[in-house]
Amino acid sequence: MVTRRIEITLQKPRFALYGRIKPTLVIGGRGQPTQWGLGTWQVPSDQTALISAFLYNRLWRFGQAEFVLDPIHAASLVYRAPVLPFGRGRIYVQTSADPSA
Repeated sequence: MVTRRIEITLQKPRFALYGRIKPTLVIGGRGQPTQWGLGTWQVPSDQTALISAFLYNRLWRFGQAEFVLDPIHAASLVYRAPVLPFGRGRIYVQTSADPSA
């Protein structure tokens, strides 16, 4: 299997109504706890990959977001967590005009 590296920036809102919660990233069905900030992961370069992220506070999951990464997509994604501990998150392709870059 031929692979490529992608960058994912995991962003927590400045004034989130939850604390000490770290995101979980799921790539190809395999979950892995992560840290806030920039990280790199390996995905297949010739297949689509389902990338999802969520937050877990020991009672419930929130901030769920999914993105289907095609081989034509750029290798830089951003996950933005919700402000409230029951909202949805968002994953999108980071562009050069993105102010959060």
